[in-house]
Amino acid sequence: MNWNSNEFIWLDWAILFVGILAIVWAIYYAIMKDKKKMKGADSQDYLFGKGEPWYIIGAAIFAANIGSEHLVGLAGTGAKDGVGMAHWEMQGWMILILGWLFVPFYQLLNNKLGKIITMPDFLKFRYTQRTGSWLSIITLIAYILTKVSVTAFTGGIFFEYLIGLPFWYGAIGLIVITAIFTVFGGMKGVMTLSAIQTPILIIGSFLVLFLGLMKLGDGSITEGWSQMMAVCKEAHDGFGTTHMFHTDVNDPMYPQFPGYVVFLGASIIGFWYWCTDQHIVQRVLGQQKGESNDVVMKRARRGTIAAGYFKLLPVFMFLIPGMVAYALAQKSGSGIVMDITNTHDTDGAFAMMVKNILPAGVKGIVTIGFICALVASLAAFFNSCATLFTEDFYKPMKKGMSESHYVLVGRIATVVVVLLGLAWMPIMMGMGNLYSYLQDIQSLIAPAMVAVFTLGIFSKKITPKAGEWGLIGGFLIGMVRLLTNVITESGKAVMDGAFWENTTWFWQTNWLIFEVWLLVFLIVAMVVISFFTPAPTAQQIEAITFTSDYKQLIKQSWNKWDVIASLGVIILCVLFYCYFW
Repeated sequence: MNWNSNEFIWLDWAILFVGILAIVWAIYYAIMKDKKKMKGADSQDYLFGKGEPWYIIGAAIFAANIGSEHLVGLAGTGAKDGVGMAHWEMQGWMILILGWLFVPFYQLLNNKLGKIITMPDFLKFRYTQRTGSWLSIITLIAYILTKVSVTAFTGGIFFEYLIGLPFWYGAIGLIVITAIFTVFGGMKGVMTLSAIQTPILIIGSFLVLFLGLMKLGDGSITEGWSQMMAVCKEAHDGFGTTHMFHTDVNDPMYPQFPGYVVFLGASIIGFWYWCTDQHIVQRVLGQQKGESNDVVMKRARRGTIAAGYFKLLPVFMFLIPGMVAYALAQKSGSGIVMDITNTHDTDGAFAMMVKNILPAGVKGIVTIGFICALVASLAAFFNSCATLFTEDFYKPMKKGMSESHYVLVGRIATVVVVLLGLAWMPIMMGMGNLYSYLQDIQSLIAPAMVAVFTLGIFSKKITPKAGEWGLIGGFLIGMVRLLTNVITESGKAVMDGAFWENTTWFWQTNWLIFEVWLLVFLIVAMVVISFFTPAPTAQQIEAITFTSDYKQLIKQSWNKWDVIASLGVIILCVLFYCYFW
């Protein structure tokens, strides 16, 4: 048997078949066990947990972040642009802001409102009912643009380059399999699948990295690293893809990542995602009944510190293997063929590495982990879509219906979102590399979120109507910009006519610069609107005001080791920036 075969052989297929059967049994067992355990438990225990240890919180934050876009998109951008987009992944320092700055605020609100809040809850309380409802609308639209379409796309790419399955067969097949899994597995199935995928994903990705470097360096990892750096430094007309800041206007990457503004743009997206997105914040909101506030905050903060260290891994798990794939494509006999101008090719970089680098048998094991990641990622979105639509829109309009009726409506809403996501996919495929596309979309959503949450928490003078108009206005501006991106091919096309010529500042401005100015505009607009609209109520202000007793509790919730561990995350991030400056 050829252990170094570049194709899936019978052993890989056998492992894949047996592994899937084992996973189905494990999920069934977990669901049955959970049904017995959940008798008598309340919904908050189910949704938020009951005081998990700090290292579990950290792992949960990390697992929540790793999605299908990393498998395909991050490796693809590594092959195409090197470390140009590492800013969005080297954000362990941003998770520290969640732990040190936002956790005390969220915990304060939990105590004063008497329940564990969600992000829509916060907006409804601090601003208006409509503000929270709009957050749900924005989330559903974001799922169509960045979750369903992206996950289906990654599935199609991965299976096409790994086992030769036609793209649309893989994309639609993934959705069908996930739909069946979601109906029978539910959220417990998603959690179990995530627990299975995480170790396989981490071990498999680092195997791809180290074995890829060994192949590139003819048996030496260090030589392989040197070869990768040398090849990537010559890419893009000799300007290279081994540095994170592109300050030369002649650099082919300058139009996409102009100078140092890339750090600010990435930070805006990171601030929204890590500090205000329910998907992440939910992991640190759980609390053990009967525990003191300082203990709860200590555990949550230490969980974010642990997540800060975990967040250093994806660059090495996915992005740098993409750079290795590009270097191997320049080496004869590697088995990897890649056209860097073809985004379809670069997005297939990781699948090509799995196929050509891993030995027989290991291919099958690692593929199991990747399939689990794709299904778990998409299934979580299916559950979220059903919950958002049913709880925020349908139930208030149709009260008193049976639970089975609400479940059916949620599933119909999910089907509609999936169909819209599939309809959007052909448009998405024409908008550049997957990971670049994803961050571009998020840059249109993040400014409104950052402005509304930050001013709502840190300012007592921002009025409810200012928050409402800031969120809605910022989102609508972002969607208009997205429409112009589609029409003008992300500003590349030359558009004739007086209308286009007079609005070039809107549709042709670099996406990162546009994001920064949109945030500035929204902050100024919310401040101005606050002068002309009714002030927030005393209850709204009191809920975000720290008393002297609460400040003392915060001081009691950390010690010198928390500070030292946090500095460790920052130092490692700084060292990465220094190496790839």
